[in-house]
Amino acid sequence: MIPHERSLVEKYKDKPFAILGINTDSDKNEYAKKAAEQKVTWRSAWTGSTDNAISRQFKVRGYPSVYLLDGDGKIREKWLGAPQPKALEKAIDELLAELEKSAK
Repeated sequence: MIPHERSLVEKYKDKPFAILGINTDSDKNEYAKKAAEQKVTWRSAWTGSTDNAISRQFKVRGYPSVYLLDGDGKIREKWLGAPQPKALEKAIDELLAELEKSAK
């Protein structure tokens, strides 16, 4: 998913949009090395385990899991497994359009 996430960061750089990655690799140094190699420039946290507070709060049942949250922190969409890029972008575009409409 990282190449697509990288393209999303670029596509929405001038919009109220952010990606937050939560990584559960067991080795923090290996995770940091992979993140650097794959040019992860967005916020990304390491938990070291699939059993962590974030996974419990969001009731994560598999990896990857993708959540689209609005500005109030409400979950608007959830995908278990990597979403199709077009479906994810459509959901983001719809949420951003809703935000723009409410700002007028």
